[in-house]
Amino acid sequence: MTLRSPLGRVQTQTPTSDLELHAMRQAAWRQQGIAMIVVADIADAWLRQAITNEANRLYGRGREVLR
Repeated sequence: MTLRSPLGRVQTQTPTSDLELHAMRQAAWRQQGIAMIVVADIADAWLRQAITNEANRLYGRGREVLR
């Protein structure tokens, strides 16, 4: 039995897990050719900086990522 309340519509959803985020990134790549990469996960310093520079050019300055 589910209890209903007028406050149910303001209840927050549970946060998305890392596994769910990975699955969404994978689906975006496979279905639309969109790559969503966590900059901190890029091991090569030159490539990480190149991607950061391009993202800044396209979308404006982002938050600084701790390495």
